[in-house]
Amino acid sequence: MIDAIAKLRENIARVFLGNPAAVDRVLVCLLARGHILIEDVPGVGKTVLATAVARSIDCSFSRIQLTPDLLPTDVLGVSIYDRTTGEFVFKKGPIFANIVLADEINRTTPRTQTALLEAMNEATVSIDGRIHTLEQPFMVVATQNPYEFEGTYLLPENQLDRFLMRTHLGYPSPKDEARVLDIRPANHTLPSLEPVLHKSDVVQLQSQVDEVRIDPTLVEYIISLANATRSHPDLQVGLSPRGSLALAQAARATAALRGRDYVIPEDITTNIHPVCAHRIVPRSGLGDMGVETASRVLDAVIRSLKSPV
Repeated sequence: MIDAIAKLRENIARVFLGNPAAVDRVLVCLLARGHILIEDVPGVGKTVLATAVARSIDCSFSRIQLTPDLLPTDVLGVSIYDRTTGEFVFKKGPIFANIVLADEINRTTPRTQTALLEAMNEATVSIDGRIHTLEQPFMVVATQNPYEFEGTYLLPENQLDRFLMRTHLGYPSPKDEARVLDIRPANHTLPSLEPVLHKSDVVQLQSQVDEVRIDPTLVEYIISLANATRSHPDLQVGLSPRGSLALAQAARATAALRGRDYVIPEDITTNIHPVCAHRIVPRSGLGDMGVETASRVLDAVIRSLKSPV
């Protein structure tokens, strides 16, 4: 497993320079069968990172450029009448891919945003009363710009909860930015990036993550964390059981990413903020208006709990 992951990291690093922590978070979501929301200002490499991950795996890949006029059928697909057969034929939409890049997801309407919900949660799509199963592996990598930018729509809470992680990239260091300026004028490496793993390899890695052991004391720590958020006076909504499950699965994937078949406390604590912050709702504000409060509350909860040994 560790050799396969090393190949992925190395291949992605050819085009996405710096910020290995962001790369690892995307890979954790991939191994955990989760989806990731990458939020940051324009131009810091959100789309490059998502595309690099997809191109590094020999699987189907689609990019959905989300706009205000995009319809749910543009994402899921539509039934078209075939005059030669006299029957309706289902034409699959871009959601029918192993890795789907939903670019600028908060620039489309809530109606279209919710079209992704069933696919992200159940890996199925319901059209005209028929259920279509999506091929594995299936992962949505969504990007969005901060809400203070014009022309954006607030993601509903139930959609945010479908993402295993929500993360930020930030600006590159001066050294990494200099490397970007040096490499990009010379050649465009992203279109020529070759896959280093097959989709069957990814499915096998995901199965290995399921076998990673997590000690009962660490399970108890996760439950204590969730209960502490549910009773915290600064929160309207604490961490749900789905959130607890997501944190445990992210910890397993992190352990596998680091070459272990068992979870240690650090695998949990490093994932608390990216997995939990977007799932809790502070009293001081709803949705993204309370991101800083959510982060502060999580820090306080972590300090209040006895560290697992």
